[in-house]
Amino acid sequence: MTALLAGLTLGLSAGISPGPLMTLVMSTTLARGLRAGLQVAAAPLVSDAPVILLTLLVFTALPPWAEAVLTGVGGLFVLFLGAETLREARHATLAVAPPPGRRTQDLWRGALVNLLSPHPWLFWLSVGAPLFVSAWRVSPANGAAFLLGFYLLLIGSKVTVALAVAGGRRYLTDVWYRRLLTASGLLLGVLGLLLIVQAGRMIL
Repeated sequence: MTALLAGLTLGLSAGISPGPLMTLVMSTTLARGLRAGLQVAAAPLVSDAPVILLTLLVFTALPPWAEAVLTGVGGLFVLFLGAETLREARHATLAVAPPPGRRTQDLWRGALVNLLSPHPWLFWLSVGAPLFVSAWRVSPANGAAFLLGFYLLLIGSKVTVALAVAGGRRYLTDVWYRRLLTASGLLLGVLGLLLIVQAGRMIL
């Protein structure tokens, strides 16, 4: 249950936070409709696989003490993400100008944007890999629960935004978007502190 909650918290934050992929989801939906926007929203399912595999290979090759260090760094990174999310929540908006229409495979376009962004790499190396490995060591089901929770809300929140944009903002207004970002930022702060405490226990 703890692994699932951690995955849900991180997935929600990553899913609704402003960034290149979120902007692409909104602009593509405006330019080419809901179906194209949903394809972009699903892009992490394609692009994250090599990121996860590479970061897990790096993480598992490190000496035992490095796990505690990375967990602590991950906690600080999550605190930073929480602070950034709270700052962005004050003026966040779902309004974005549509890009020029072009006949591109939107899923792969979104996957490329996500793969070239530093955020997935930083997240999986400093936060995702330590949490996943820790959960997996308890049981494979825990590791699977973390991934399930993360991608359920990562993709689900972007799908919700695409629906809101395509539906004329009937489902999600700027006010509620900012409230969701604020709640996400606060959850990230709590999770970051818990990770730092966990790192301290691993060292002591």
